Amino acid sequence: MGRRRSFLLSGCAAVVLLVLMGCQATPSRTDGRLRIVATTTIVADLARQLGGEAVAVTALMGPGIDPHLYRASEGDVARMQQADLVLYNGLHLEGKMTEVFERMRALGRQTLAVAECVPDSLRLRASGFGGVYDPHVWMDVRRWQFAARCVAETLARMDTARAAFYRDRLAAYLAELDSTDAYVRRRSATLPPERRVLITSHDAFRYFGEAYGWEVHGLLGVSTASEAGTADVQQLAEFIVARRVPAIFVESSVPERYLRALQEAVAARGFSVRLAGPLYSDALGDPGSPAGTYTGMIRTNINTIVEALHEAPLP
Repeated sequence: MGRRRSFLLSGCAAVVLLVLMGCQATPSRTDGRLRIVATTTIVADLARQLGGEAVAVTALMGPGIDPHLYRASEGDVARMQQADLVLYNGLHLEGKMTEVFERMRALGRQTLAVAECVPDSLRLRASGFGGVYDPHVWMDVRRWQFAARCVAETLARMDTARAAFYRDRLAAYLAELDSTDAYVRRRSATLPPERRVLITSHDAFRYFGEAYGWEVHGLLGVSTASEAGTADVQQLAEFIVARRVPAIFVESSVPERYLRALQEAVAARGFSVRLAGPLYSDALGDPGSPAGTYTGMIRTNINTIVEALHEAPLP
């Protein structure tokens, strides 16, 4: 009986079962704050920046957690059931949680996929990902402003007494995002165009590349659920040698072993490329660290990239 129960309570099916069995009472707000559950640290930071002291935000995933592979736990489902608002990235970033979000909506929970606030015309198609959109829209600060506006307006509608407060915070945050966007452009411009080649663990930086004038390549696909084949490694190794790329970048949420294999393939061709980073792609850094907020993460990333690529490649 114990084994059968364990089997039934595994995976997304178990999560949905738990939702159906759980209490569906309306969440209380005894402290007057909106209770928000966010999936990733990036989405959680957006809620905190716009909600300030008027919201209580819980992030389901911590620093270094890969949202592509994340599965909701029993505790996660309970937290979402008790929230006033569930925020998630969407565009299939949290692919293994899709069924949970659908069930939350069916139970009357307010949910918002923040990346889907970006207009279709500004989304990039993800090659090799079933033709869907690339979910990493936050890598372009200007696109992320659409998500900020969407969240602020949602908060204002849900909490009309504080609508002006949320809109004031939005205005201040948009100014911070404008400053961050300008910083990335200035730092990128310190490298000549032919040196702006970014190679990372997975294909999370296409929006960054398009927005800021970089050629980007990821060893894995848009989702880390994909695997890099031998041909992928060899082809990218040939590219690194031909372009004499001095550094490739590990990511905080992706195992380093993938790029180690690429580094070895480059060395077999008589060239040396070093591992740099980490870059923060799908998750922020630790709270209180320079990359612990969205704008801090973006600034940390561009500084790490530029400093590594300023180094001259080996002869």
